Amino acid sequence: MEVILREDVQHLGSVGQVVKVKDGYARNFLLPKGLAYPATEANKKRIAHEAERIARQRAAERGAAETEAGRIADVHLTFPVKVGEEDKLYGSVTASDIQRKLDELGIKVDKRRVDLPEPIRELGEFRVGIKLHPDVRPEIQVTVIKE
Repeated sequence: MEVILREDVQHLGSVGQVVKVKDGYARNFLLPKGLAYPATEANKKRIAHEAERIARQRAAERGAAETEAGRIADVHLTFPVKVGEEDKLYGSVTASDIQRKLDELGIKVDKRRVDLPEPIRELGEFRVGIKLHPDVRPEIQVTVIKE
């Protein structure tokens, strides 16, 4: 049976592809879960229309993300923290702290989009990425200084 994929299916294909699968796989898995349509002429036109809509939507999202990246790229955040002997921080600078400082500057970013693999636990300057879009990832300058 030939089907048109509505979503990416691992080991099978990507959105809009026409693939040939076994009848049972199509009837029992792909069609009930809404992952595919039967490959009829009407459905091929529908998928072409959806693909155009999705492409326009992704282009608009990328444009908005690039505009936001322009605002974020020149941001410099400074965190005064308490330190002990040998300049060891008593705490750390986390993604939540960075998100809070960005909110104070009027830049709304979810803390899960702050690309900080582990909290900053030392003094110095760091480059921290912000994941706005899969293709757009501006970096901000974060400086940790003694209080």
